Amino acid sequence: MNNGKQSFAALLALLVLVPFAWGNGLNLNSLGTRALTMGGAFVGLADDFSVVFWNPAGAAGFKSKYFGFYGTDLIPVNKYRLDVPLQGGIMTLVDAKTKMSHYLGGMAAYYHPVSDRLVLGIGVYTPSGLGANWEGSDFAALTGNKSYDWTSKVGMVSISPLIAYKISDMISIGATLNVNYGMFSIKMHAGEAELPVPPYALDLGQYEESMNGWGLGATFGVLVKPSQAVSFGLAVRTPSAVKYKGDAQISNLSRLGYSGTSGLHRDLTFPLWIAGGVAVRPMDKLLLTADVQWTKWSEIKSLNTDFTDPAWKALMRLGGQDVRKMDWSDKAQLRFGAEYLLSGSLALRGGYYHDPTPSPDTTMNVLLPSFTFNVVTFGAGYKVADLQLDFGLEYLMGKERNVDYIKTVTDPAFKSAMPGTFKMHLVVPNVSVGFRF
Repeated sequence: MNNGKQSFAALLALLVLVPFAWGNGLNLNSLGTRALTMGGAFVGLADDFSVVFWNPAGAAGFKSKYFGFYGTDLIPVNKYRLDVPLQGGIMTLVDAKTKMSHYLGGMAAYYHPVSDRLVLGIGVYTPSGLGANWEGSDFAALTGNKSYDWTSKVGMVSISPLIAYKISDMISIGATLNVNYGMFSIKMHAGEAELPVPPYALDLGQYEESMNGWGLGATFGVLVKPSQAVSFGLAVRTPSAVKYKGDAQISNLSRLGYSGTSGLHRDLTFPLWIAGGVAVRPMDKLLLTADVQWTKWSEIKSLNTDFTDPAWKALMRLGGQDVRKMDWSDKAQLRFGAEYLLSGSLALRGGYYHDPTPSPDTTMNVLLPSFTFNVVTFGAGYKVADLQLDFGLEYLMGKERNVDYIKTVTDPAFKSAMPGTFKMHLVVPNVSVGFRF
């Protein structure tokens, strides 16, 4: 294997493994407009069609057939700046902002009371859906003054049949089976390979990767209502191992004597989630909620990639890059919400939650960055007979992240990180319609 092919191993590992970073910022942390506009503090309340996501025990309280639909549009704005220190000053190589993009998500759920105590249901929803869409020309200084596509898109759809049972007037339990279908795609510059002869470097062109996969999990919940004014909830979502498979390609790789395409497999376990919440009605018109939601992100220690093409497999293994350390840490979210009834038909809502990123700086990159978010939510609901209409807006303020350029050059722990300054915020409008019949 010549030197050009050997040096390409580390480059290929970086391109393929770095983008597949997953964090709270990629998840739709709130589903259902009423729940979302109350800061996602809904586990202890769990009284509308979004219970299939939050706490399935809440469905035991439904006395009639119930259908609900929720739609949302995630509109992210990412900014990235790369300043390289030089002797006597700083040179800005990249000063970029993502294009206006829309990432749609939603939920549809139906519940059918079988008896006074037993309720069956099913929900289809998107627990994840986000991405990045950069102007390729903004990265021209890093790509030989050529413009390439720099985009990513990640999403998941869950199909969840539900069963809920009221043990007594005070205690209800529920569970769902979660059938998860995950999707992932990415486009970026493939970099350069060093050659031992003129022209000594080869532009590898466009890199593309597309994968999808299936996984199974479950959610269990309990809801306790000691009085009409107070309720407590606990929900547990089990880990779900999603087995992704797909294809990767590099447009100019064949010039090095390799196939330009390889199949790949990558397994990712979405970790254990445990949430507890309380809902209190201190007066007839005011409802207050609070949740603590904990995710065992430390289950994600590394990402392992298996390439079906023997040459790709050998290149990755040669550089020791078919296994990539993640070293994520467990995180807890604190959530608070309020609802005030202006009348019997109109309600105003607001909320706040803090969402810390589980990922260290060593995994940061522009295509799927992860941030610590402070989030404010607000909205309104209007009820007409058995029809409920809800409108909401969520604003996520990402904490700026900085990856030191010198560390990416000198510290092996940062070999997969992109240096620079990262900023992000999201605007998330949403609407829900619920109907009982």
